[in-house]
Amino acid sequence: MSAQPSPEPSAPAVEDSARRFLDIRRLVAADMAAVDAVIRDELRSDVLLINQIGEHIISAGGKRLRPLLVLLAARCGAGVDIAMAVRLAAIVEFIHTATLLHDDVVDESGLRRGRQTANALWGNAASVLVGDFLYSRSFQMMVGLGHAPVMQVLADTTNQIAEGEVLQLLHAGDPDLGEERYFEVIRRKTAILFAAGCRLGGMAAGLDVRAQQSLHDYGLALGTAFQIADDVLDYAGDAERIGKNLGDDLAEGKPTLPVIIAQRRARPAQVEAIRHAVREGDREALPAVVAAIRETGALDASLDMARRFADEAASHLGMLPRNPCSEALADLARYAVDRPL
Repeated sequence: MSAQPSPEPSAPAVEDSARRFLDIRRLVAADMAAVDAVIRDELRSDVLLINQIGEHIISAGGKRLRPLLVLLAARCGAGVDIAMAVRLAAIVEFIHTATLLHDDVVDESGLRRGRQTANALWGNAASVLVGDFLYSRSFQMMVGLGHAPVMQVLADTTNQIAEGEVLQLLHAGDPDLGEERYFEVIRRKTAILFAAGCRLGGMAAGLDVRAQQSLHDYGLALGTAFQIADDVLDYAGDAERIGKNLGDDLAEGKPTLPVIIAQRRARPAQVEAIRHAVREGDREALPAVVAAIRETGALDASLDMARRFADEAASHLGMLPRNPCSEALADLARYAVDRPL
């Protein structure tokens, strides 16, 4: 089967998206600095190893997309409690970082954001326990806010994330994973924290329940688009730029959307090669799998699916007050897909 015309973003579109992302961050630069200060303060412990791993995580940088979403959603409302929003953004980042520490142990990852992972430097036990520290610290911070609806959202979210992790583990090495279950995994594992962060920002903004639900729905669709695009990166990205080894998903036996679509379209010999690679976690098979994925147009089809979710995300913003921050949320939906691949 010949490849379909590529819907991949053009170079100008990618550059424009990257510039706009920097502009978006500037909208809440002071708030993000406050979040960083809270993170550093709350990471402090009299246990030296926690401080060492915490500093390693902070200095790794990253886009801090999830706390950014909390702050932008909060700034959509005129009556924002910015101190609450800053604390919520830090809590969301702690939960996200805890999941990364645990993920890297489960996946036996050695590289993240271009640096050695904590488990590669300090071992699996230390990484798991510091991840537990971050989870427990986030719940201490929640209790400190004294806001029962916030605690309910975050408790439900962390529970769904844990379910998503277990669901993904159950399907590791399973070449028969279908699209429906794939989307269920990424909804629980990734998108639900985007949704929670956006809803929490709406709570801090004092927005009504309908607006909070719209923000939740926006975040769920955005997180889905973001994860699909991230899964494409594993087969089409630049290893140095994305800060991880290409083929990691394949080596971990994760049948992501490009693989699922390729199996549906590929020739029988290609299908068997893909299935074997997923079952065995065979990184050596990466060139053959990438060739099959490209030949079947599976990368392009995956990006097209991501764009549909990004469009859906933007469609949920109509109920929000129109201001630079709500417009920035719409721009982030485009950025989720039109980022450097």
